[in-house]
Amino acid sequence: MKGLKQRLQKGEILIGTFLSLGNPVTTEIVGNAGFDWVVVDLEHGVGSEGDVVHQLMALRNSNVFAIIRVEGYQRQRVHRVLDLGADGIMFPRIETAAEAELSVKAMQYPPEGNRGVAKMIRATRYGDDFDGYRETAAEELLGVIQIETRESLQHLDAIANTPGVDVLFIGPSDLSMALGIFGQTDHPLFVKTIEQIIKAAKDAQKQVGILLSDPADVKKYSEMGIHFIACGTDAGFLSKGAQQTAGAMLKAISFS
Repeated sequence: MKGLKQRLQKGEILIGTFLSLGNPVTTEIVGNAGFDWVVVDLEHGVGSEGDVVHQLMALRNSNVFAIIRVEGYQRQRVHRVLDLGADGIMFPRIETAAEAELSVKAMQYPPEGNRGVAKMIRATRYGDDFDGYRETAAEELLGVIQIETRESLQHLDAIANTPGVDVLFIGPSDLSMALGIFGQTDHPLFVKTIEQIIKAAKDAQKQVGILLSDPADVKKYSEMGIHFIACGTDAGFLSKGAQQTAGAMLKAISFS
């Protein structure tokens, strides 16, 4: 678990991707591909909470950090996946500082938060290291808040300054949809909004993340000051690879 938050705080650019299939085999393949971190997606992915433990086990022999995107900030859902051994939580569609505070408090043990306490969990090696885990959890677990709506932009500074929020994560599809320019990531309004998010994060000494569809955009966004950068999904990798192979085979047949 150690190191992800600290590497971000030092200004490293960390690359990641999303896992939407809920499958431990694809998780293991992606985990060995060279990414720094992955997001196991319980918001839009086909996997369920019951699949998370198998995916985390599949990542055990890699150096990849595992962030779980939950559907909301309800305490029980958050501490459930943390107990399984997640390295952090991504919260979608957070719109106010109050929601951001509820989110990060669900990640923290009392008195700072309201995470449920259980010793015999996977995150503590089934009780062998509960004290060590509890003492370092607040320092190590990454809190990622997604900025996706007009409402969140109105409360951006307050969200960024919420203790326990480590990363403001941009969801380009939802955000551009909310701005009325769906998919137009080069639109001046979208660019201005990205700059606004980066400034709020910088002023609060937090980091910014984004999900890209084209790896060629990594340079552009990293130069803007975004250091937590994801691209693609396991489903997309599989679909693209299958289409490329089938297309190449069909092309070869046409020339035979």
